[in-house]
Amino acid sequence: MNPKKKIFLTAGISLLYITINTLLIANEFYWLNLLPVILLLGVAFIYSLDIVYILVALLTPLSIDTSNFGWSLGLSVPAEPILAALLIIFLLKLFYDTNFDRSIFTHPISYAIYFYFVWMLITVFTSSDIIVSLKWFVAKLWLIIPTYFFGIIVFKEIKNIPRFVWAYTLGFIPVIFFTLSVHAANGFSDHAAHWAMSPFYNDHTSYGAMLAMMIPVIFGFSMEKQTQSKNIKIFTFIALVILLVAIFFSISRAAWASLVGAFIVYLMIKFRIRIAWVLTLAVTVLVLFFSFQEQILMKLERNKQDSSKDFIKHVQSMSNITTDASNLERINRWKSAIRLFEDRPIFGWGPGTYQFVYAPYQKVEDKTVISTNVGNKGTAHSEYLLILSEEGILGLISLLTILILVASTAINTYYQTDNAKTKQYVLLLFLGLITYIAHAFLNNFLDTDKAAVPFWGFIAAIVAIDLYHKENKEIESQKNNVS
Repeated sequence: MNPKKKIFLTAGISLLYITINTLLIANEFYWLNLLPVILLLGVAFIYSLDIVYILVALLTPLSIDTSNFGWSLGLSVPAEPILAALLIIFLLKLFYDTNFDRSIFTHPISYAIYFYFVWMLITVFTSSDIIVSLKWFVAKLWLIIPTYFFGIIVFKEIKNIPRFVWAYTLGFIPVIFFTLSVHAANGFSDHAAHWAMSPFYNDHTSYGAMLAMMIPVIFGFSMEKQTQSKNIKIFTFIALVILLVAIFFSISRAAWASLVGAFIVYLMIKFRIRIAWVLTLAVTVLVLFFSFQEQILMKLERNKQDSSKDFIKHVQSMSNITTDASNLERINRWKSAIRLFEDRPIFGWGPGTYQFVYAPYQKVEDKTVISTNVGNKGTAHSEYLLILSEEGILGLISLLTILILVASTAINTYYQTDNAKTKQYVLLLFLGLITYIAHAFLNNFLDTDKAAVPFWGFIAAIVAIDLYHKENKEIESQKNNVS
């Protein structure tokens, strides 16, 4: 086509779009504004899926659940529709691309994920509500498969690992500023801290959990002594300060505790503390707890400190199991999950059903001022007890198997690699995961894109490092030249 004709055609189409969109906006129809974004996404899907994957990380913190607009179908837009499209394209590539790298499917973590999905599917058909469980299962497919399996391929280019982390962080920063501004407008009250991040995050616990997940990685980036320009160092430091300020005002005690857990794991790895010693210590602590449980519980019951604006008092309230409503309600949900498990120990009640079936399993003496029979205020408040109640003992084993293999892969890769860059990345990613693994004792968010994208993305990056980046390429090339 003649260049002039191309210019006139482009200008004509653009003018037509602007005219039609202006008329629609005047009539309060705004959806056509999304057309340029959709077209750009379409081009990216055709020419660069890597960019789409990184874009998902950027958009995830900014995505909003459609249930906030009164839709019956809860969908995080735009992140989840893009993930669903990535899932379809990934499956098509799997069947039609003969050059597809199959090694990603034979990694031990991949096998553990197969077990996780197969058992989940079995429990869908034994569920107390098959429709709910089937929806849950399909949502898990697009949250995990493209994020993990396609992520490994994306991270074959090691530069995409920091890009992924930075994309999520850069998407997070506007949400942080929004949250802090809403919080400030309400006098930084404890009450406002619970909902100031809405509609981007459900509450301060999921918001705090993701802040905690990013902090170890960004902190590690800020400490990097290798080739970084002064501007990048300053920007990284500013980003770290923003995250730290945000997590302080999140008043999420579980998030703070998870950072302490990550620091302890860091010390264990750095000083090569043997896992046998850690297990021995853990067993010793458990024995001491059960030996002196009456004295310990009496001590905890004397703690009357509720959640507070004062940082020290707020931390002290973590062990208050007498008057702190948040702690008591969490214990109520845990007990309900255990009772559900005791009734259906093998297959559980079905994926996604806890919130619909736990109410009759609450006991009057366990209920608190924030208890509900509607199931609209969170679920089991524990990733591990949730899967135990919904998918039985094998469901829990499938999740723990994944976590154990991730830890084993990360630690072995860290010790075995000679490449300083990959050593740094695998350590930081693992510490980020540790914050969530610790946090998961107290909350559960892996059914949301906010947590699933970084969680499975970090695991994908660790597997990619294990498969593709463990060896120091510079050393290998030098050896080849000498020979």
